[in-house]
Amino acid sequence: MIGLIGGTGLGEALLGENAGTERVVQTPFGKPSGPIRICDWHGLELAILARHGDGHVFNPSCVPYRANIYALKSLGVTHIIASGAVGSLREDYKPRDLAIVDQVIDKTYRRTPTFFDQDIVTHVEFSRPYCDELRKLLISVASKIDTDVHDSGTYVCMEGPAFSAVAEAKMHQQWGGDLIGMTTMPEAKLAREAEISYALIALITDYDCWKPHDPNTPKQKLLEEIIGHLQAATRNAIALMRAAIEKIASSGLPDSPAHTALDLAVWSDCAKITPAVRGRYGVLLDRFLATAG
Repeated sequence: MIGLIGGTGLGEALLGENAGTERVVQTPFGKPSGPIRICDWHGLELAILARHGDGHVFNPSCVPYRANIYALKSLGVTHIIASGAVGSLREDYKPRDLAIVDQVIDKTYRRTPTFFDQDIVTHVEFSRPYCDELRKLLISVASKIDTDVHDSGTYVCMEGPAFSAVAEAKMHQQWGGDLIGMTTMPEAKLAREAEISYALIALITDYDCWKPHDPNTPKQKLLEEIIGHLQAATRNAIALMRAAIEKIASSGLPDSPAHTALDLAVWSDCAKITPAVRGRYGVLLDRFLATAG
């Protein structure tokens, strides 16, 4: 089952207003950002979630990331294609382009970065933060999209909600960052802990503040330009998602190492994992405990 995480209106843009049904999911980690829309498209079951909630009401630090990923896992999602707006730290990563990111630098500090914060110790492997198999699938259909799709990129995830200072932007460039955004962490880490394959389509809206604007350009015009880039990049991302889903419908979903991410990650003695702990983590531990005996 494919989960799609993106902005408000993603489902309507992909599928039309009347497709699917909404599911309200309760989780041990609180309420998700909103109802999850379940629909059938090209014979595939999709679960669509607006990361920032109806009306874009959750800022990046306040998105209920744990509840969102848990809810998708509980519905049977095995692969997530996420999208999110970013600024560019490189001249050649242009506004309106897309990037299938492969690395991340996590600068967040206000968000709980793990499900397993009580009564169990897990250390998931995260050297490849985004699923290579799902990335390959997205890259394989990139030629169908009328824009440049970069097949890699390092995403610097900042806390926000304010944007970077110029000195910070230059530092991020020196670190090797290609893109700057606020939402992929801890989303990608939680997906790995939930044994879900996760890939991200980055929507490039502007050059970050390292690149000076024409001082004679009114600020309102600059904002309108960025919004225009976002709308165009969103259309490009939706076209890429459509192409990927159509390919999956004909060739199937790829297996992923993420699907067994807990096999070497749980350091606690399984005999010490109590019914209460099992109850707290629910579907997150079901496969691992069944195979671990």
